[in-house]
Amino acid sequence: MAGEQLKVLNALDVAKTQWYHFTAIVIAGMGFFTDAYDLFCISLVTKLLGRIYYHEEGSHKPGSLPSNVAAAVNGVAFCGTLSGQLFFGWLGDKMGRKRVYGMTLMLMVICSIASGLSFGKDPKGVMATLCFFRFWLGFGIGGDYPLSATIMSEYANKKTRGAFIAAVFAMQGFGILAGGMVAIIVAAAFKAQYPAPIYAVDAIRSTGPEADYVWRIILMFGAVPAAVTYYWRMKMPETARYTALVAKNAKQAAADMSKVLQVDLEAEQGKIERISNDKGNDFGLFSSQFVRRHGLHLLGTTSTWFLLDIAFYSQNLFQKDIFSAIGWIPKAETMNALEEVYKIARAQTLIALCSTVPGYWFTVALIDKMGRFAIQLMGFFFMTVFMFALAIPYHHWTLPDNRIGFVVIYSFTFFFANFGPNATTFVVPAEIFPARLRSTCHGISAASGKAGAMVGAFGFLYLADTGVKRALIILGVVNLLGMLFTFLVPEAKGKSLEEMSGEAEEENGTERTIPV
Repeated sequence: MAGEQLKVLNALDVAKTQWYHFTAIVIAGMGFFTDAYDLFCISLVTKLLGRIYYHEEGSHKPGSLPSNVAAAVNGVAFCGTLSGQLFFGWLGDKMGRKRVYGMTLMLMVICSIASGLSFGKDPKGVMATLCFFRFWLGFGIGGDYPLSATIMSEYANKKTRGAFIAAVFAMQGFGILAGGMVAIIVAAAFKAQYPAPIYAVDAIRSTGPEADYVWRIILMFGAVPAAVTYYWRMKMPETARYTALVAKNAKQAAADMSKVLQVDLEAEQGKIERISNDKGNDFGLFSSQFVRRHGLHLLGTTSTWFLLDIAFYSQNLFQKDIFSAIGWIPKAETMNALEEVYKIARAQTLIALCSTVPGYWFTVALIDKMGRFAIQLMGFFFMTVFMFALAIPYHHWTLPDNRIGFVVIYSFTFFFANFGPNATTFVVPAEIFPARLRSTCHGISAASGKAGAMVGAFGFLYLADTGVKRALIILGVVNLLGMLFTFLVPEAKGKSLEEMSGEAEEENGTERTIPV
């Protein structure tokens, strides 16, 4: 596409790294910070919810949520996220990335606050209200995935595009870390008011009225970073690739990017009209031409994200159960409710600080050197190895002298998830599809991931009841399958978006199927 490329797009591709790149990373990344905080903080408070609302004897273990309630509270946000990814991904290609961007953020702010204000006459009423608002919170979070990835890919230069998109996603690590830190601070502030329990029944019921504030504060805090970011999102101009290639407005694209890049750019309306009149340039998502050009690519991005999220969200949401199973967190009967929240949050924060966050930034540093394919394949490979290393000699790891070793190896699975497929599955769909379908295809890929997260959330809850060892073996097999499906995903390192999507050939009047 060298000679024929629109000058405004070429200017973006070859632009040196500038202040606007970092501004875009922060603006888009704060959305992901909020997304991760909101999605993962629920795992920190589910045991507290059981202590507060289900401490009486019943058909389930007193002091814990019934299995169906726990599954709903953990999984309902994923249902909303999946729906939001499909809806806002499609809407982002129809209305523009910027116009839809503000909608998702406001929905997140409102529903974060509403989740913390969940009400009801009885425990069922509180849980139903919480699930309702968590669904719509997830719906807003879902929109952030395709829009943030697409906006960053369309703003970036081709030399460091992978690092910029990965940096946006890496803010997820800080969101997970923030969730643990907020829970530690809030729990520590309240737990001093409660004496240590003497009997098991006292531990289960040791939840004074202030304990109800703890989970509400933790959930509502998610509104803060989203609200702070809203103003800056609304000031961002629409991406030039949407304005030029989808909206067909060369003058506006040139004007917007002239301000961003601080150079004079020529409006090439005639060239855009020629592209628009090319009948080979208007195929839709359900056309045979799309299937021929991008069908295998879409299968690759959806399958790898689906398999990755089964493993990744299972590990994140239920690491508290794994830590309890190996004795790294004391039994509930030895702690009051807020002490339990504190110790779970402390364990999860340690994992995030030592493995999750570094893994993301290793990807940022190396993705444009190693390439997306190599990092994703390597990540799945080591996740498989470490999962089997935990599962096969599982009873060895439960011995008191070996528990630290278990936690270290478990941490490595998080490191290679993030220095691996958890980052690359987000990056690649934003690079390989045409501009008019980019947000939609990213939304479909991300929604496939959330389907995997739901399998992880609901499935692992069942598997954990049948034995942690069996669950770990199944997650190892899932990672192995992810490694195999990675071979369907093309490498985008160093190429322009138009080269990857095939729009380069469309401008030149030729057609090419991009090799896998």
